[in-house]
Amino acid sequence: MEATCVEVVRPGMLTTVQDWPGRVGYWHVGVPPSGPMDDLSFRLGNRVLGNAEGAGGLECTLGGPALRFAEPRWVCVTGAPATVTLDGVPVELWRTVLVPAGGVLDIGAVHGPGMRTYVLIEGGIELPEYLGSIATFTLGKFGGSAGGALRAGELLPLGAPTRRIAPAVPMGDQPVFSRRWELAVTEGPHGAPEFFTRADFDTIIGTDYEVHFNSDRTGVRLIGPKPEWARTDGGEAGLHPSNIHDTAYSVGALDFTGDTPILLGPDGPSLGGFVCPVTVVAAERWKLGQLAPGDAVRFVPIRREHAAPLAALGAGRRAAWPSVLSVGGDGDDGVLRRADVDDEIGVTYRRAGDDGVLVEYGAMTLDLGLRARVHALHEYLLAAGVRGVTELTPGVRSLQIRVDPRVLPIPALLRLLAEAEQHLPAADELVVPSRTVHLPLSWDDPSTREAITRYMHGVRSDAPWCPWNIEFIRRMNGLGTVDDVYATVFGAEYLVLGLGDVYLGAPVATPIDPRHRLVTTKYNPARTWTPENAVGIGGAYLCIYGMEGPGGYQFVGRTTQVWNHRATESPWLLRYFDRISWYPVEADELMDMRADFAAGKVDVKSEDGEFRLADYRKFLDDNATSIEEFRAVQADAFTAERESWRLAGELKD
Repeated sequence: MEATCVEVVRPGMLTTVQDWPGRVGYWHVGVPPSGPMDDLSFRLGNRVLGNAEGAGGLECTLGGPALRFAEPRWVCVTGAPATVTLDGVPVELWRTVLVPAGGVLDIGAVHGPGMRTYVLIEGGIELPEYLGSIATFTLGKFGGSAGGALRAGELLPLGAPTRRIAPAVPMGDQPVFSRRWELAVTEGPHGAPEFFTRADFDTIIGTDYEVHFNSDRTGVRLIGPKPEWARTDGGEAGLHPSNIHDTAYSVGALDFTGDTPILLGPDGPSLGGFVCPVTVVAAERWKLGQLAPGDAVRFVPIRREHAAPLAALGAGRRAAWPSVLSVGGDGDDGVLRRADVDDEIGVTYRRAGDDGVLVEYGAMTLDLGLRARVHALHEYLLAAGVRGVTELTPGVRSLQIRVDPRVLPIPALLRLLAEAEQHLPAADELVVPSRTVHLPLSWDDPSTREAITRYMHGVRSDAPWCPWNIEFIRRMNGLGTVDDVYATVFGAEYLVLGLGDVYLGAPVATPIDPRHRLVTTKYNPARTWTPENAVGIGGAYLCIYGMEGPGGYQFVGRTTQVWNHRATESPWLLRYFDRISWYPVEADELMDMRADFAAGKVDVKSEDGEFRLADYRKFLDDNATSIEEFRAVQADAFTAERESWRLAGELKD
């Protein structure tokens, strides 16, 4: 064994290599930051060892590994209480401990409260980076040593020894763990009275939710009361009132996927079509990593300027306080400002936590002119290179801007955005590159049938979209046969409006021709499993799932990969404003194509072109009558389906 490595004798239940802040700068293409779910315990352990706060370490879920050291190294185990021994002798958490050469550090089961324990080692774990970080993203199969949890027998290289700073993390700096958690939240981005009723919001902040056992790093699922909702449906975004046109999410957002609340974690999706009424402030998100099944969670609104700084690791972080001290929230429903762009378009600036703003253009409708405006703002901010901006993520009619508030406070960002509107070109002037990309589609693929069967057996069997999503799509759109669904999908050109809709470059796209826009709703509750590169429709949008994971779009089939793991730079296949054109293949033919893609034989046919908004608007005018006729039939079917849902108890009166 090399002298600078640690050997994994036993890997533990789910032990991963992480660094902090993880993978920053790729949210717009569906790559989450990952990193330690409890950043506070992780960073405190690194600090007392003299490491950089973000140096690579181990996150252990429920139970940890046994590690053999080839040379003496100081270590610090932090996080949830667990049984830890060094060569069979118990050692304390939160203290620096010298492991001798040949010594075995054994991290046993977490006995709570809490969920995750962290192992920090002098010098830190040093591994090759992927997209700027060694943080493990298990769903994406990258980061760490092999893209997954630790394996017995593997070796973890260490950095150069450092100088230990302190014998222990001070008691006053150590976070308090509990079975009942209070989380400081800010209002927004999507609250009352637009999306939730006032009574709903009072319930959200006045209820002790329970942590569901089906929770992980992607999100913490909660058990709580069903909202009444302020809307009857999501319109073109979907039948359920939780549905909205796809927008960027924040880590720590309380995401209502249908009626199910989920706190989005550091491995969560970057883009999706569900409302989020409150967002956990950045300095409190460490608590998400310690929420265990059965724990109680209470959301406490605070004013943005009263949030503790994320940079603080001592008393300023207020992690040693069992309660959140608050004199109330901002009281603005998450809306920071509204303004007019011109005579037709308005803009709404919504709060997205204490470290972000969601810019939304126009009414809650599908309008490619609004996406054009988003594109213009996105390009302007990229060119400006604004200091303090950490992420820019476009949605269908929105742009999420994440910042470091120490560098760019939210009020300063709002002033900058107001000024930017004066410099943006008129939407009709928009001309952008627009490739036509030809992709294979295995219609009604066996893998998607399997996913529906799993859903019926494990989640619910009485859903309106079961047992066949394609028949449900036919019914919702007033089409005569499922062959009409087939003809519509293969006859459409889908314009890519966003990437990362369900991770890793997964596009959210809509047909350019409104007569091809099939409208559906999303699963409620969502699926727990979706095959990689399944193709589905939700609202008026189509998505290719970038990897296995949860999901809610109605399946039509499966295609090849949209993410090239072999690429070290720009591994995503598609770009904004690409046009996807489908051609049919059989299921076994697709499997051969997928194998070739995985082997690096990437052969996707495409032609260059451009998208001109002015030309598109002329097309709409020229075909206005037939477009309106199509929409009228679709609206009647949509209304009939909603009524059947109401009678069946799916929706409240």
